[in-house]
Amino acid sequence: MPGGGAKHHRERLGASIREEVSAIIEGELGDPRIGLVSVSEVRLAPDGHSARIYVLVDGGGEEAERCLQGLNAARGYIRRELTRRLQVRQAPELFFVVDRSEQYGTRIDELLDRIHKRNR
Repeated sequence: MPGGGAKHHRERLGASIREEVSAIIEGELGDPRIGLVSVSEVRLAPDGHSARIYVLVDGGGEEAERCLQGLNAARGYIRRELTRRLQVRQAPELFFVVDRSEQYGTRIDELLDRIHKRNR
């Protein structure tokens, strides 16, 4: 399968980025805007030049927005640390995104419960 090695490399790099970004956020960022955050997923672009970092934020919409501002302010530092820790020539450009999959899942469960009750 052509390109299989590159895909595997991207997956490994994505997993490494997820681990390192999690460690940096948890232990090294002193920004008060960044509360309880965990990295849920990293999606690396096919060319490897950019990565979407999906984060779960404890709190509501305003809390998530403040947290994103703090993460975006620290983006340069995080990227430099990734370059050093992963020993790559250049870390990908980072884009932080709030992961809302839990909220969507809860909403879907509520709607399914409502439909189920209506059909009884």
